Amino acid sequence: MRQALPMAEGPVAVESWYDSDIDHVIITEEQIRDRITELAKQVAADYASVDRLLLVCVLKGAVMFMADFARALGRCGTPVELEFMAISSYGQGATSSGVVRILKDLDRDIAGRQVIVVEDIVDSGLTLSWLLKYLESRSPGSVEVVALFRKPDAVKVPVPVRYVGFDIASEFVVGYGLDFAERYREMPYVGVLKPEVYTRSLP
Repeated sequence: MRQALPMAEGPVAVESWYDSDIDHVIITEEQIRDRITELAKQVAADYASVDRLLLVCVLKGAVMFMADFARALGRCGTPVELEFMAISSYGQGATSSGVVRILKDLDRDIAGRQVIVVEDIVDSGLTLSWLLKYLESRSPGSVEVVALFRKPDAVKVPVPVRYVGFDIASEFVVGYGLDFAERYREMPYVGVLKPEVYTRSLP
């Protein structure tokens, strides 16, 4: 069951370099931590009979989620192995076309393995759809997706995402792996970026 998201009110208190760039917080650090624990428990129960679950992280955005999710699964008693892929999607500006180039492929054979793709966010679904077809061509035992965030209003291609942390609005969000110009990934929460930040040139 996906969580409803209470909206934070008022501006963010300035504590770190990035806080002044955030209009408002939509998902707090505590909400993220609690939801990852819930997702891990759900996955651990569904894969209780699996010897070693293979997590495939899609770089770079999912790194934060991958690390915390893997640790949460460990606390649930589920052994995991970690793999990483980097892919580039071509399109107009920030819009994905679904035409994908692999920048870093898997380092091992996944034939017969139970695979979970770890994604930070699903928006158009174009790139993820391509990735799932690619992974399925390598004959895994199964392939499922866990995505911490999803923008339902932005979906162009239906993608089977079995585990979803939070459904969010189609806003310019950053934090917890999500970036703008490679910034803000280290933020422990997710917030909406102020328009003046992404309309100005960054040094």
